[in-house]
Amino acid sequence: MKFPQAMTAAASRLQSQTSISQMSEFQDWPRIAVVGAGAVGGYFGGMFARAGAPVVFVGRRHFADAVNSKGLVLDKSEGRKRIRAKATTEISAIRDCSLILFCVKANDTSDTAKQMAPFLRTDATVVCLQNGVDNAERVRAAANVLAIPAAVYVAVSVPEPGRVKHLARGDLIIGPPSKKTTEVAKVFERAGIPCLVSENIEGELWVKLLRNCALNAISALGRVRYGEIAQNANAKQLMQNVVDEVLAVAVAAGVVMPGVHDRESGMAAAMELAMQMADAFSSTAQDLNRGRPTEIDALNGYIARRGAELGVPVPINHALFTLVKLAEQT
Repeated sequence: MKFPQAMTAAASRLQSQTSISQMSEFQDWPRIAVVGAGAVGGYFGGMFARAGAPVVFVGRRHFADAVNSKGLVLDKSEGRKRIRAKATTEISAIRDCSLILFCVKANDTSDTAKQMAPFLRTDATVVCLQNGVDNAERVRAAANVLAIPAAVYVAVSVPEPGRVKHLARGDLIIGPPSKKTTEVAKVFERAGIPCLVSENIEGELWVKLLRNCALNAISALGRVRYGEIAQNANAKQLMQNVVDEVLAVAVAAGVVMPGVHDRESGMAAAMELAMQMADAFSSTAQDLNRGRPTEIDALNGYIARRGAELGVPVPINHALFTLVKLAEQT
């Protein structure tokens, strides 16, 4: 069947407009670099790459080789997807990127930020997808760049190089409210990543810190998943002691945590995460299992240091910190 010339021309214009629209849509994405591509960086960077954004992963040699040769495998409950992506070990790969997902271990924040500094665009934005409460401040100080703090909630692991296994959640909270944080949140949402902008991002970071302090070290030292902790009466009592100490330090530091105003709500916040990620081992447990340094200095260790500075006794947090540090040496 032959179509009238007018219809053929219209179809041609529509096809051309569609192609232009698709090209424009791709160009609208910022160029994204994932610095410290591991479980968390692999997941969020993978979500962006799956959505069509231009992404480069900066990580260890075995991760880069696997991704470059076979692609990144995003393993989610609805199925696996192999995503074509670029990966490298060279930090200089960030030079053309306007959005940096900063995913290195908290212990490496300042050193890695200094390494990034010579290659950062003047208009670059760094989003700190890390554990701990002061990473964005340290990135700003080391690299003189706009750094946005984020409270990240995701349970992921890397069963093998280039494959990211997603277990639960996958959302984040950033702040404070501004034109830039609103723009960044929209970019994350576009990639299918829930992202809220909070007026009290310091408090949100402390809520995440409280949850991590209550669960991470126990998961690591007990070699148990979050759900097993939540079902054990003795473990729950230990969690409550940790929570009480974190709350005392927060009060002394003048921090207001959204939704957490007493020991019951603090414990409820920790238990909520334990149940949401019941099948997950903590990142601290995963690091110990692989013989890698943990982030315990930025978790229970941070509370131990702040407690000492503020004159708040925190013997349980100090004990958990000390035991994990000893376990790192074995």
